[in-house]
Amino acid sequence: MNFWKRLLFVLVAALPLAAMQASAIPLDKVPKQTTDLVSLQHGAKVFVNYCLGCHAASFMRYTKLQELGLSQKEIEDNLLLATDDIGTTMTVAMDPVKAKDWFGVNPPDLSVIARALSGPGGSGADYVYTLLRTYYRDPTPPTGWNNLVFPNIGMPHPLWELQGEREPIFAGEGDKKVFTGRWKQVTKGTLTPVEYEETVADLANYLAWMAEPVQNKRIAIGVWVMIFLFLFTLIAWRLNASYWKDVE
Repeated sequence: MNFWKRLLFVLVAALPLAAMQASAIPLDKVPKQTTDLVSLQHGAKVFVNYCLGCHAASFMRYTKLQELGLSQKEIEDNLLLATDDIGTTMTVAMDPVKAKDWFGVNPPDLSVIARALSGPGGSGADYVYTLLRTYYRDPTPPTGWNNLVFPNIGMPHPLWELQGEREPIFAGEGDKKVFTGRWKQVTKGTLTPVEYEETVADLANYLAWMAEPVQNKRIAIGVWVMIFLFLFTLIAWRLNASYWKDVE
C-alpha cells in the first residue's frame, strides 16, 4: 500500500510541472544521449548539488547510480549527503510547509518529470534544457526571476551563479513584442556560456535517464526482437512456398 501512496504522490506532485508542457517559445533539442555515461555522471552531480535541496527523486536510489559507471565509494564521496545511506532514495529535507510559503507550491518530485513533460513540442529533456537557459531577471515576480519558456515561473533560477544574469532582447513593443533569440550578458557566471550549455545538457540528460533507467536496455531488446521477427517472417514465407508448391 505504501508503494501506491508514493506513486500517487509523485503523479500529483508532477502536475504543476506538467502544466509547463505548452512552452511559450520553441524548444531546443538537447545535444546529449542517455548512452553518454560521462554526461550522465556529471548530470547526476549537478542534480544532487543544485536540485536535490528542493526537489526529491523518491523513486531513485543512490545505488542505482552504479549503472552509470560510478563505484559505491564515488557515490558516497561525491553524491551522497552525510545524513543519507547509499541504499536510500533521493529524498529532500526541506519542510513542505515552508516550501509552500516560499514558492507558493511544494516543489514537485522529479523522479519521472522528464517523461511527464514529453509532448508534441519536444521531449522532457528538451523542455528542461530550454527552460534552464531562458531565465532572466524580472523585479515583478516575488522571486525576482522570470522565464521565457514558462512565464511567471515560481521557481527562481537554480543555476544563476553558474550562468550569470542575462537579459533577453525583444523586437517590437507591448503585445507585439517578440523574442529575437538573442541575449545580453549583464553579469558573468562562474562558467563560460559554452560550459553552462554543457552543464544544462548533462542535467537534462540525467533527468531523462532517471525517468526510465531501463530505456537503453528496452531499446536494445526491441531492436533484436524486430530483427528476429523479420528473419522469422522470411523463413515462414519460404516454408509456406515450399509446402504449397506441389498443391494444385
